[in-house]
Amino acid sequence: MISAIVLVVLALLGAPLFVIIAASALWGFYQLDISLTSVILETFSIAETPILLAIPLFTLAGYLLSESGAPGRLVRFTQAVLGWMPGGLPIVALASCAFFTAFTGASGVTIIALGAILYPALQQSGHDDRFNLGLITSGGSLGLLFAPSLPIILYGVVAKQPIDDLFIAGALPGLLMLVVLSGYCMWTQRRHRTALADFSMRKVGAALAESALELPLPFIVLGGIYSGLLAVSEAAAITAVYVFLVEVVIRREVKWSQLPSIARESMTLVGGILIILGLSFASTNYMIDAEIPQKLFNTMQGLIEDRWSFLVFLFLFLLALGAILDIFSAIVLVVPLILPLAASYGIDPLHLGIIFLATMQLGYLTPPVGLNLFIASYRFNTPILQVYSAALPFLLILTATVLIIIFVPQLSLWFK
Repeated sequence: MISAIVLVVLALLGAPLFVIIAASALWGFYQLDISLTSVILETFSIAETPILLAIPLFTLAGYLLSESGAPGRLVRFTQAVLGWMPGGLPIVALASCAFFTAFTGASGVTIIALGAILYPALQQSGHDDRFNLGLITSGGSLGLLFAPSLPIILYGVVAKQPIDDLFIAGALPGLLMLVVLSGYCMWTQRRHRTALADFSMRKVGAALAESALELPLPFIVLGGIYSGLLAVSEAAAITAVYVFLVEVVIRREVKWSQLPSIARESMTLVGGILIILGLSFASTNYMIDAEIPQKLFNTMQGLIEDRWSFLVFLFLFLLALGAILDIFSAIVLVVPLILPLAASYGIDPLHLGIIFLATMQLGYLTPPVGLNLFIASYRFNTPILQVYSAALPFLLILTATVLIIIFVPQLSLWFK
């Protein structure tokens, strides 16, 4: 009990997450009278996970894309294709955010990178500022369920599930969230005739030619993984090389002099994730040795009798967790605990992964401390209460879609 209090105090004082995890693992093994060298061995066992090669490669590709003109070209292309329909530009914004978040793995980066392009475009098209703010804030969290999302890869590593299957499992739920929000935009903006643009094949052709080098990228990645032609690590390597050739060598929008800083920023993120992940392996093994999941299950059995009640409890728990903890930390800290618990209620680990990620991204929009709310407030220089109000309709709609994803497992498991 005292050790738990000490760890909580350290966390409140701002101690790094890996320090907290390492301290808990060391103390746990010490309590079980197991050699503390086990912590080191368990931490470095992460090197035996080949799929980890995909994390730095996809991350580097995402950072290169964000520093280039690719986001602007993507917006211009989707606007040329969809800008003619009611709600066309908002749908462009949602699709662009989903694509960008899938490759960067960070919704906050999407709000910052695409906000400068999309927000002024929405304003110029006559859309209400409140609607624009809510759209960009909520759109930033879309894409976490699409390949090659970094959180999906991380969940697969922690939960020891096939990454390819997780990518397939996330496709329909991710599309559901995107389609439902697009439908809401079309309905609410149906009277915004000033926002409509004339469809022009010439504009589409020009935008297509401008984006010709970036547009094949999702087809290479998704087609290769979903068809089984490429392993995830192979798709990551091809993606990184392709993006480097396009943005650095051919387009020259990313200067050679920028590469060291881009590599440093991206690998700092990767290094932090890998340190936390390695230590979480040690922490997880301690919890297994101490039979913590079994004790937790016995406690839960007294409170929750059936699967549906457990899913409701899980949803509320993850929603609160997503509002206070970033998704990478949540995966390595919480998944090892809830995985055996969910299995005891008959929940497939692939479905659990989609539930986890979908609800966590919903937590980013949940007041009072949802991360994306504060990022949007800072990015657009808007009081946080106005951001709460603007994001609320989108939050309610996404909540309904996440509940469908939770209680209709066939959306995630249709291929099994």
